[in-house]
Amino acid sequence: QVQLVESGGGLVQAGGSLRLSCVASGTILSINTMGWYRQTPGKQRELVAVITSRGNTNYADSVKGRFTISRDNAKNTVYLQMNSLKPEDTAVYYCNADVEVGVTIRSWGQGTQVTVSS
Repeated sequence: QVQLVESGGGLVQAGGSLRLSCVASGTILSINTMGWYRQTPGKQRELVAVITSRGNTNYADSVKGRFTISRDNAKNTVYLQMNSLKPEDTAVYYCNADVEVGVTIRSWGQGTQVTVSS
């Protein structure tokens, strides 16, 4: 069984910064792509940023230049540094990972709330 646990969410003023972390635990052989998604009420979950095991990254246009995704493979951890936050970044942020446990399974965290006040 694989668990993803996010941390680092909270309330911040517009223009501020937050750093999200997500740790994967369990019987893990390796982790392929890891990513962050976000969701607001009534809307579909959307991609924020992803990073491959080799460090290649991809970002949503709305966060390019403000957010940075990184990972520490030794710690099975992915991070999301969020700078210049805007009220429209308010959402529940979910961590995602494609984990090798003999087969590849896609795991999700429980989500962490990020609220940006104007």
